Amino acid sequence: MTQPTPTPSSAAPARSRRALVAWRNAIFAVFVLSGLATATWVARIPGVRDDLGLGKDPSSIGLLILGMSAGAILGLVISSLVLVRFGPHKAMFGSLAIAAVGTVVLGLGSTVFHAVPVVAVGLILLGFGNGMLDVMMNVEGTAVEREIGKTLMPLMHACFSLGTVFGAGIGAAAAALHVSVAWHLAGIAVVLVVGIAVAIRFIPREADLGDEVEAEKPRVPFGDRLRAALSVWADWRLILIGVVMLGMAFGEGSANDWISLAVVDGHGQANSTGAVVFGCFVAAMTVGRVAGGPVVDRIGRVNAIRITAGMGVAGLLLFILGGPMWVVVIGTVLWGFGVSLGFPLGMSAAADGAKNPAARVSAVAIIGYCAFLVGPPVIGFLGKDFGLLNALYLILALLLASFLAAPAVRPQKERAAA
Repeated sequence: MTQPTPTPSSAAPARSRRALVAWRNAIFAVFVLSGLATATWVARIPGVRDDLGLGKDPSSIGLLILGMSAGAILGLVISSLVLVRFGPHKAMFGSLAIAAVGTVVLGLGSTVFHAVPVVAVGLILLGFGNGMLDVMMNVEGTAVEREIGKTLMPLMHACFSLGTVFGAGIGAAAAALHVSVAWHLAGIAVVLVVGIAVAIRFIPREADLGDEVEAEKPRVPFGDRLRAALSVWADWRLILIGVVMLGMAFGEGSANDWISLAVVDGHGQANSTGAVVFGCFVAAMTVGRVAGGPVVDRIGRVNAIRITAGMGVAGLLLFILGGPMWVVVIGTVLWGFGVSLGFPLGMSAAADGAKNPAARVSAVAIIGYCAFLVGPPVIGFLGKDFGLLNALYLILALLLASFLAAPAVRPQKERAAA
């Protein structure tokens, strides 16, 4: 069955194909940079833990991750205001620059000062900057998708996963070569700033993207805008879409922050092996997202969510129960495939045929990102009492919930025909 694809915006100014392709590629690059920023910290968690002398207690790392999550949630909340106030050029550059400063502070706190408070400040800045960027790049992604008239969101999220592959690979190499966390993260910070400075040159500067204020367009009172934004939460289908994204994002976020450490502490492997296994996870996610569009067009959103959720459950069981490392790696790959499509398909489902698509997409994005960010600290706290591997059973339960809520992502045309 064929999924509906976006149609070009009739209100958008005409652009040449070359300009549209450059805009699309710039957003692809921003997604890659965001993934690189996230994975750089994740791949060096065991090294940071060793630098700080935190021992084997996962709750200590969980507290640090909670600081990053708090910063990211604040970034998510204010991102729209920042985007409107400064426009995509300044807002996206500033967001990733803040994240880059956070990586430098994080590295210095780990290697130079060996101070938990300094590392925490770095993580808060990293989370804050990347949290703002997450929303901005998705808003930009839907804008270019609308003008081109093709479904691009899964491929954009694949670019994020590709960035995490790069980050995991560089992190594994840095750990194997005994490169200090500070030097590694400082180098990545330079890449982030230079990369975003180049990418934003190809993003349009226009009023509909927030760069200018249209004086002739009447301002909607704040109270009316707030009521319109809150009204979408009364839609039960939107809540079920949020359940789908909750399980998938929780599984993705927890994997990003805990797979490498679970391999090291739970399965008794070296730090470099943990980074390599994490690389297998993000590589599987990338493949799943690149190949996901044609697969979804053939089998439909609902079946895609059910199949991937089932793969995630099977992968988690293999990863937790373990045995030979090849079993753990197979479980990791299935886990990566299992959570690869939930976020982009959930965003597409939220916007499908809705009267207020921006508010609906924002609502499910908040659910997904909060799960993505809050999930890792929860796993850390559970890991203190039950063991890190046993704590992962919570993800398994949430993936089962995503499986059950899958019918909510059915396209509007299919629901009307049923």
